[in-house]
Amino acid sequence: MSEIHMPRLSDTMEEGVISTWVKKVGDKVASGDVLVEIETDKAVMEYEAYEDGYLVRQSVSEGETVPIGAVIGVIADSPDAVPDDSGPEAGDAEEKAAEPAPKEEAAPSGGKQEKQEEQEAPAAEAPSERPRTSPLARRLAKEYGLDITKIKGSGPKGRIVRADIEAAAKEGAAAQEAPAPEPEKAAAPAPQEKQAPSFDDGRDSEELQVSNVRKVIARRLTESKQEVPHFYLRRTIDAEALREFRSRVNEQLAGTGVKVSFNDLIVKASATALKLNPAVNASWVDGRLLRHRRINVGVAVAVDAGLVVPVLHDTDRTTLSEISTRTRELAGKAREGKLKPQEMSGGTFSVSNLGMFGVDSFSAVINPPEAAILAVGAMRQEPAVVDGEIVPRHRISLELSVDHRAVDGAVGAAFLKDLAEILEEPMRIIL
Repeated sequence: MSEIHMPRLSDTMEEGVISTWVKKVGDKVASGDVLVEIETDKAVMEYEAYEDGYLVRQSVSEGETVPIGAVIGVIADSPDAVPDDSGPEAGDAEEKAAEPAPKEEAAPSGGKQEKQEEQEAPAAEAPSERPRTSPLARRLAKEYGLDITKIKGSGPKGRIVRADIEAAAKEGAAAQEAPAPEPEKAAAPAPQEKQAPSFDDGRDSEELQVSNVRKVIARRLTESKQEVPHFYLRRTIDAEALREFRSRVNEQLAGTGVKVSFNDLIVKASATALKLNPAVNASWVDGRLLRHRRINVGVAVAVDAGLVVPVLHDTDRTTLSEISTRTRELAGKAREGKLKPQEMSGGTFSVSNLGMFGVDSFSAVINPPEAAILAVGAMRQEPAVVDGEIVPRHRISLELSVDHRAVDGAVGAAFLKDLAEILEEPMRIIL
């Protein structure tokens, strides 16, 4: 019998929300099976079992938030096993719902002491008189509509096990309607009213339920703006050569199913510029300056819960077609909430592109512990002077947000200069 603990699924995770229990109490579990979906500070992730057995307890219900390391469930060798820690009812929501005895025991307060002690004594013995059952047996009894207190157990010390429930269901013995579901259905609207109350504030406001991802985004970005001394560098590049280069690349890739985007080119160019300017590929962590040997570029992806930044590891050593394929794969997984921890960890630089929404330019907030993030605006056609003549040219605005603790202004400016030159001479992206 082993406990399942809330795992650390991201480098910034401090607590998690049980989104969905994929396995139910009594289900057989094989190593590698998805046990539960957990909402972290970045996405909803699948957590897999590391051993074979049966899920005999769900210590945390769906929707509950618990810190890293907290026990969320128990796996045992048998579906009829009852965890020993804290008694057979600990953490079991079904058992708590059908357990009036503890309430009666705690109810008396004050009055005649001797009579109360005599009255309290039988109540204290009530739990021991309740039949010993396994979590699976309790679940099956509820599904079959059986009164488990009227079923005789055949397990050790009279414990009621699955075979007893199935036998009682076949014989029709002690069957009755389970009263528990009715109150649950009747009480269902109440949480919705609490989650979305209307406020008489003159604005007809409604409070929305805040996801764990949104809470952490709010906390971390607030910390970033408060603790990280941002400075900003802006540059507009001529994108005519970049447009032609992308067309040639996609012609070469025709028939492969891969199509390179402008964002893919900017991500690859950023990795090339970071290789030329390793001082930008750094982090300021607890008073220490770390320079990273690997270049891992994160790509910001908008999802319903907020903003997720999957990471392309070793971007400088990755081909354009691989960047294109991997970026779309990670973006799809991000929107489905299926990203793995390693796919969101280890970033050394980020790219955020709002150009697709028609945004000309913007200032991005640094994603700690990275030292910089590149904000990419829309490609637009504007008049430009070329060889003494005014001609229409496609241009893109870039803005680099930099952590001044780790990177000086001149260093950041040198990086942005190299990046602009690479994008204006895009053959350098693949050289």
